[in-house]
Amino acid sequence: MAHELRAVGASARPGLDGIDRAGLARTRTDLAACFRMAARYGLEEGICNHFSAVVPGRDDLFVVNPYGLAFAEIRASDLLVCSLDGHVLEGEGQPEATAFFIHARLHARLPRARAAFHTHMPNATALSMIAGQPLAFAGQTALKFYGRVAVDDAYNGLALDDSEGDRIAATLGEADVVFLRNHGVIVTGPTVAEAWDDLYYLERAAEVQLKAMGSGRPLVPVPADIAARTAAQMREGDPESARLHLESIRRRLAREEPDFSG
Repeated sequence: MAHELRAVGASARPGLDGIDRAGLARTRTDLAACFRMAARYGLEEGICNHFSAVVPGRDDLFVVNPYGLAFAEIRASDLLVCSLDGHVLEGEGQPEATAFFIHARLHARLPRARAAFHTHMPNATALSMIAGQPLAFAGQTALKFYGRVAVDDAYNGLALDDSEGDRIAATLGEADVVFLRNHGVIVTGPTVAEAWDDLYYLERAAEVQLKAMGSGRPLVPVPADIAARTAAQMREGDPESARLHLESIRRRLAREEPDFSG
């Protein structure tokens, strides 16, 4: 299902000046931790899914996983630094084609999306296949996403050109999460930690929703005013909670899979 990226243009290869090297090292390690933990939770699909983050100090460059590696084997040093026009500036290999066409356009068109995680994680993807709005605001975990979700209904096959990424970015708009109809989900955030936190809790919300739907009894939605108030309460603490969440998985991996940071 994955595709190797071919040459996408003849633009000049950019330099590497202005990069915050300490920030880049941290971004690589944070992303590697997210890949490893996503694999543990079963959120990946073969070698097809991808996470990215903008390079600190350079808004025209992003870090992404290379084509051919499963999440469970990715190390910080495996991650690529790419330009928005397809040059690999650091790292071995190439990004997977759909990774490039989705993530380059998201980062180019939505500067606030400093991190972007795309998966076919099973429960959220199942909701993308159901008629109507995918996420029901009937459980507390789902309320984390109240007012933050968009749906891209235009499934057109694989994202193998700029138009797909541009359409997804336009659909995302001011939202942080987009359900890709018949496909999967993309979660964006201002930091790697916040993108990870949302990815994790989105799948948990989808899982309990599907369990409730499986009972055959109707869902009981939270009233809109309470949902909005609860969402605001959650958002107030999200940046710090997300930071601590990511720190916790880094500690776990440092004990159990220390090669992730290599």
